[in-house]
Amino acid sequence: MKPLGPDERYRCGACGNLTRFDVVERRRARRFYHFSLPGELTVDEEDVLEAEVEEVTCRWCASAGSIEVVPRAQPETGE
Repeated sequence: MKPLGPDERYRCGACGNLTRFDVVERRRARRFYHFSLPGELTVDEEDVLEAEVEEVTCRWCASAGSIEVVPRAQPETGE
């Protein structure tokens, strides 16, 4: 499964959950590591070179076979 796009979200077809999922993802990335003088790490930049979602499981009902990719709701403008 491909990672979600900016206008997509997950939905569990078994229970209707739209908010809580466990996602197992394989990534290959290039990161710019910035260490402070005492040695604390901050990642300043990350370029994802490859990404693949291996499994998505619903946190509410534990279903993995009923997960759907659906469009994200657009905010109402009030016009």
